[in-house]
Amino acid sequence: MNPESQLVSVRPAVRSDCPGILAIYNDAVLTTTATYDYEPRSLEHRQQWFDDHERGGYAMFVAVETTQAGEQAIVGWSALNRYHDRMGFRFTSENSIYIAASHRGRGIGRLLLEPLIPAARARGLRNIIAAIDASNTASLRLHERFGFVQVGLFRRVGYKFDRWLDVAYLELELPGAAPVPEP
Repeated sequence: MNPESQLVSVRPAVRSDCPGILAIYNDAVLTTTATYDYEPRSLEHRQQWFDDHERGGYAMFVAVETTQAGEQAIVGWSALNRYHDRMGFRFTSENSIYIAASHRGRGIGRLLLEPLIPAARARGLRNIIAAIDASNTASLRLHERFGFVQVGLFRRVGYKFDRWLDVAYLELELPGAAPVPEP
């Protein structure tokens, strides 16, 4: 971390974090294949996203860097997301983790992935799915360190920056986390 940095901590996101979350996401839209979105999103869109997550009980976290001068900045975020709208998928979630470009490679992804797992258990989820651009080896390794296992690879299903992209699907099973559904 840079010399002015004192601390990076992770806490649950609040609605007023949306501008910081949005800035990190929009940078990823324009410069990475971490998302296959082409156009930056609006603050209104991100606030609706936040409200939907809060209503649905899907955890969201932010990594906050505090400098020695006491200034704070959001340097990353993570979330559990609805996997599919169909009722049969209600015990499965897809995760998202985004780190500010200036803070990648510093272990912040680990700090943001870690609280998603107990949050998923607390919500009664049985699985967390990660859909990751197959060339993003850092994200693949991060998820594998937390026990995610690759269960699929979809070839050339995304297209961005004038090239076809593969998507790796990883899964973390959380045995015993979800109640057994009635038949």
